[in-house]
Amino acid sequence: MMNHVIYGYFGSEDKPTLNPGDGVKVTLLNLLGSDGYLGHGIGNVVDDLAKLGVFPSQIGIELLVLAAHVQAADTRISRSTGSEDSWTRKISVVVPVTSDVNRWERVSTILTRALDFLTGDLWDIRFRASSYNEALVKEQAPLETQTFDSISLFSGGLDSLIGAIDLLEQKENTLFVSHASDGATSAAQYELFDGLKEQYENLNIERIRLWMSFPKNLVEDSQPEMTMRSRSFLFFALGVAAGTGLEHKFKLFVPENGLIALNVPLDPLRMGSHSTHTTHPFYMARWNELLVELGIDGELTNPYWDKTKGEMVGACANKQLLSDLISTSLSCSSPSKGRWSGKSSEHCGYCVPCIIRRAAIKASSLNDNTPYSLDNLQGQSLNTLVAEGKQIRSFQFALSRLQAKPELAKYLIYNAGPLLDLSSTTKYGLSDVYTRGLLEVSKLLEGVETKPIE
Repeated sequence: MMNHVIYGYFGSEDKPTLNPGDGVKVTLLNLLGSDGYLGHGIGNVVDDLAKLGVFPSQIGIELLVLAAHVQAADTRISRSTGSEDSWTRKISVVVPVTSDVNRWERVSTILTRALDFLTGDLWDIRFRASSYNEALVKEQAPLETQTFDSISLFSGGLDSLIGAIDLLEQKENTLFVSHASDGATSAAQYELFDGLKEQYENLNIERIRLWMSFPKNLVEDSQPEMTMRSRSFLFFALGVAAGTGLEHKFKLFVPENGLIALNVPLDPLRMGSHSTHTTHPFYMARWNELLVELGIDGELTNPYWDKTKGEMVGACANKQLLSDLISTSLSCSSPSKGRWSGKSSEHCGYCVPCIIRRAAIKASSLNDNTPYSLDNLQGQSLNTLVAEGKQIRSFQFALSRLQAKPELAKYLIYNAGPLLDLSSTTKYGLSDVYTRGLLEVSKLLEGVETKPIE
């Protein structure tokens, strides 16, 4: 297996001379832009924060530098050509830091455990003391000093919309953080945030967004990788970096319904590459462990870990606003895939997030005005040999398994990953939300027929 190394440096004066051995492919990552400040979107987002009177700590900025290495490796090292099994890559990153390198080295094991679990690769995280002495970000006087009570992730999805409404209904002055994505996702973020600003004009609410990209040929002889399993690492790093700029202990809210957060594989074929761990309790716990060891006064929390998506919709603190904005929120795993058939970007209606979304809205008293490419699930037999039927058949398998043996829920939740940080009460809550979440989906799929069609 080829060992890929992403080696970061701060400009020409910090550029190393390396002699990699056999089986080691080193990619140098220049962390500075052409203007001499942090590149890859990091300097821009720190400047944006400064305009709000939020100044991340040095550790917070270095966390974003680490995230850039992870993002570069995950999106530019091809799984098909950079691994022996077309999935598991061997990745090392060497991150330059200008603060206490020993503090960073002490958290290498935590980071490795978190990233191995998150992406399914074999990670080796290393740090080196950099001699770069220039300011990492531009001096930027705040245009208007603002205070924020809370920080929340804002993806443009339905869960993040509900999380935002619930926080704002509590009169929380909130800083939302987003990372830029495809055009449809970015458009949803903008439109939803505008709706929130209009509704809560008496509150301090702002949003920052990070666009991080790298040249397609950053890693020589490797095509870009589209699985992007590390995206929540960058998302969390941005939220934590912003939190270090507040003058009080912060909570970073990660709104995600319990069924998706746990993400138990629906069938035996959905293990590994088919099951993401973006907000899994084990991964979230590693982040909180990391913050403690780095001396960052904050924590990540998911207030909806024990709620189904339908329960989140039903308990939203402002149902009318949610009803007004719900069709704008974007849940689909790949809204741009319709372009291949000449359709505009929209919800497909049959991927796992779309099915859970549709089931949740059906379970509530709200109307679902979301346009779906596959609108009528009962209108025809769905082909299990293609995407439209595969996902739904997986749900049907999971439902039949659970209905035959309901007691399996307390064991199946472990298929998604370790739960060693949790109490027995919390584990019971997870098995219960898993059961309730699937039963919610079962009502959507009543009368839906799936079968292989040649």
